[in-house]
This record gives sequence, C-alpha cells and structure tokens, in this order.
Amino acid sequence: MRADLEDRGPADSRENPSCFPPPNQCLMESAFSSPAEAAMQREAGAAGLPTPLADLDRVYELERVAVFVRDLGCQRVALQFPDQLLGDAGTVAARLEETTGSKMFILGDTAYGSCCVDVLGAEQAGVQALVHFGPACLSPPARPLPVAFVLGQRSVALELCAKAFEAQNPDLTAPVVLLSEPACAHALEALAMLLRPQYQDLLVSSPALPLPVGSLSPEPEPLERFGRRFPLAPGRRLEEYGAFYVGGSEASPDPDLDPDLSQLLLGWAPDQPFSSCCPDTGRTQDEGARAGRLRARRRYLVEKARDARVVGLLAGTLGVARHREALAHLRKLTQAAGKRSYVLALGRPTPAKLANFPEVDVFVLLACPLGALAPQSSGGFFRPILAPCELEAACNPAWPPPGLAPYLTHYADLLPGSPFHVPLPPPDSELWDTPDVSLITGELRPPPAWKPLKDPGCSALTQRPQLEMIESSPAASFLSSRSWQGLQPCLGQTPVTGAVRGRRGIAIAYEDEGSS
Repeated sequence: MRADLEDRGPADSRENPSCFPPPNQCLMESAFSSPAEAAMQREAGAAGLPTPLADLDRVYELERVAVFVRDLGCQRVALQFPDQLLGDAGTVAARLEETTGSKMFILGDTAYGSCCVDVLGAEQAGVQALVHFGPACLSPPARPLPVAFVLGQRSVALELCAKAFEAQNPDLTAPVVLLSEPACAHALEALAMLLRPQYQDLLVSSPALPLPVGSLSPEPEPLERFGRRFPLAPGRRLEEYGAFYVGGSEASPDPDLDPDLSQLLLGWAPDQPFSSCCPDTGRTQDEGARAGRLRARRRYLVEKARDARVVGLLAGTLGVARHREALAHLRKLTQAAGKRSYVLALGRPTPAKLANFPEVDVFVLLACPLGALAPQSSGGFFRPILAPCELEAACNPAWPPPGLAPYLTHYADLLPGSPFHVPLPPPDSELWDTPDVSLITGELRPPPAWKPLKDPGCSALTQRPQLEMIESSPAASFLSSRSWQGLQPCLGQTPVTGAVRGRRGIAIAYEDEGSS
C-alpha cells in the first residue's frame, strides 16, 4: 500500500485564511484561490487497484482501528485517505461501521497535503476521533484530537535487504541506524534480528506515533527527529551514526522528489555514510551524491533569500501545531533583515496562483516537514520556494555558517524553546555590520535599513532629522514601473450617453447572427 504525499487537486472551500492573525500586508483575494466548481469537477487522480477483500483487514489493520474506536467510545469517526487509496475507502468504512457501530466519514481531499491530519475537515464533520491512512508526517495537530495512524505494510524481502546491508557496511563495529519509509517500518525489527548477531552497534528507528492516552513515556525518553524515534544510549549522539534506508522503488522516475528521503539526506550528518535499499529487490545505492545535490540546491536558495527585497510567506498548513508562532517568527526575521513580507493564504501553491505576485522575489512555504520539501518542478514556478530553515539562515546573522548549522526540516525547531533556536542579535550588534557579498550577483549587500544610525560622537554639528516615507509598498513601486497599468477610469472625460440594449447569447452564436 503506497500513496503520494500530495493531493494534486486544487484547494477547496475549507481553506480559511481568517485563522491567521491579520498581518500588516496580507493579500487574501478569492481571485487567487481555486474556484469551488473546479474542486467539484476535478478527478481525484488514480485511485489505484482495489485491495483484495481477503487482504483488507491486514493492509488497513482494521482490527486495531476497531479497538481504537471502541476504547474511545466514539460515535462519529473520520477516515482520511490519500488519492491512491480512495478505491478502498468505501469498503473500509462499511467494514468499520459494521464492526464498531460508529458512523464513519471519509475525508478524500485535504486543504493542503494528505500527509497532515486534516483537523479542519474533522471539525466540519463533528467527529470525536480520526484515523489517518497512508504516509504521514506525524506532525502534532493544532487542536487536540485522538488520532490513529495506519502507515501500511509493504512487503520487504528481508534476506535480500540483509545481504545488501552487509555489502554496504563491511565494518562490523561501525554504528548504523536502520531507517525506512513509513510503509516498511513494520519490518525493521525483523531485519535487525537478522543483523544483530554480527553487528554490535545497530540502532532501529521507529515512527514517532502518538502514545496511547494514559500511557507513560519510556525511560530514557528516545530522541525524536524526522518524524521518528531513536532509542539512543546515554551519552550517544545521532551524528555518530551512519544510515541504511529501506524504501523507494527502482521504477521511480526521479528519486530526488521523495520528500521523506530528502529530509533525511538534508538533516543527516554530512560526514556519515548514507545508503538506501529497495525493499523489493535489495538493490542498494550510495546516497552521498544525491545529498550533495540537495545541499547545494538549498544553499543556492539561501543566497536567493539574502538577495531578495520582498518575501512572500505562504501559509501551507492550518492544522499543524504552532503554525501561528512560526508565522510571527518569520515575519520578525524579514523585518529585522530589512525585507518586506507578504502573508499569502492561497491553499496549495501553484504556478498560476503565485504568478499574481510578480513583485515577490522569493516565497517561503510554512508547512510540515514533508510539505515544505514536496516535489516542485523547477520550471513551473517563476520564483523559488524556500523552507523556513533557509529563510532563517538568510536573515539571522547569528545563524552558524554552512557545514556547522543543522538543516532543520520542521519549523518548530526554529522557535523559542527548541534546542536549535538561535535568537536574533540586538540591533547594535556588530553582526549586522559584517560585509556580505552576494554569491549570485557579486554585489555588496547593503546593511538592514531598519538599523538605527550610530552616534557620530561629535556635538559641533547638529544632524538634520532624517525624512522617512510613511509607507513604501513594493507592489506599488513595481506597478509604477510597468508601461501598462490597467484600465484608466478617465472620470469626467467620457461623454454621457443613454444605455442601449446589447447583444444576447453566447460568443459562438449571438441571437442577431442567425443560424449557420
């Protein structure tokens, strides 16, 4: 059972931009959103082959889901499916209604991405719990809601994967972490059982699923990163371990577009080996070259953000916890760096939507870790789309240089209270005066415009007060530079005439044209 991490349809009427606090400059016009008719007429994509009825209970773990519903005593439960699993949605809902007696609601489309829990759709249905099927980012929801995740159980050739691991890791004492895509997580412990007699320092990761209500946290508490838990021994660090990833497919047209693998390659220690293994054939691949390409691309985006004067902040989620704090943090970053920012609540970003803002130099997508790294065609968008971590590296002069700073895939790691949070230096810090040359244009970047002038230290001359413009709109400046600025009303210059009856009909056949 596999599913794409992104519903490719347009946003629906559940996109509620009013959930964000009103910013200074916020553009939320209905003309920039997909019409409701398009959401009703769209095809939901390939639903995939239906699962045989004999395998339905095993693939969708219906017995575990039924126990989850009965233990909570829920009468209304939402079932969230990605596009590729909608073919089984009706059968799964009917089977669960029969075994639990509860009313099931199918959520077949989401406002932003299928990997996040759709708390907005759940609220509209008035449900008491939600069951999420398919790949998930496992980000905590913005509102408390009991959630059960069914990641799927893809078949894994354990013997082939074990031989591939031995070929990639000849050193039996080297520390290695077993990773996998969500659908293969069920097989990691069985794979570790085949390898542990030989390998002394083997660590098995597991999905960071929410703990059951009333359960105690394990001691010692495992490290949580990349949507996974790592049971590290006391005194050990994740940066000491290499990685062996089980997942992917040889038939994938472009493996660089897998957001789950991309976040691991970007966030893993660059000096540690990282290899992947196809669970069907056991074919392995060294991911060092791919990780280098991803890091080079992200460093280029950081340089683009440093050159940008206008930044568009895209609201890519309304259902993940602390998204409002992250939005305020990004706005503070852009203001401190002397940049203008617009907050855009447009649903899923598409080239047509973002083309309405030609004055914006770069866009920053505030979304879950997988949504921020979701596949985006480089030729589709006329401006680059960045992750929050790249804007932090571009606007915060206290951020460590490349090679020393970790690549943080979740925006919550940038906020106060996180061990990775780096506060902005005070306005009088020398870090703001450090010369900075653009690696793209070769020009010297000016210091932030908001920084107050230093005391000249001379009282003989009185400095004339500086005149400042009350409001300077980049959109207005961009519009004034265009040769065509739209229709001119010409009030008072048009002669007054009586209203006349116009033509009736449609463009292909007006009534006065007759039939041909």
